[in-house]
Amino acid sequence: MTNSTKHPVTEVLEVHLQRYLDDLGEIPPSNIYPMVLTFIERPILELVMKHANQNQSLAAKYLGMNRNTLHKKLVEHGLLSN
Repeated sequence: MTNSTKHPVTEVLEVHLQRYLDDLGEIPPSNIYPMVLTFIERPILELVMKHANQNQSLAAKYLGMNRNTLHKKLVEHGLLSN
C-alpha cells in the first residue's frame, strides 16, 4: 500500500463519520471519539473472539492486549456468555 492509498477501514470510517457530521447540520457534535471507539470496538471483539474459538487468551494475543483488559472489554460490551 502506498502513502497515497488509504486503508479500506480508514475510508469506511471517513465516509460514515462525514455522513454523521453532515446529518447533524447545525447541531454541534460532542463525544465523537468515545462514540466511534464504542461502535468499532464491539465488532472487533466479536470477530476476534469468534476467530479464536472464544479463547480469551488467544484473542488477547491476536489483539495485542492483556487478557485481563480483553475480559474487561468483553464484560463492558456484554459479550460474555455464562
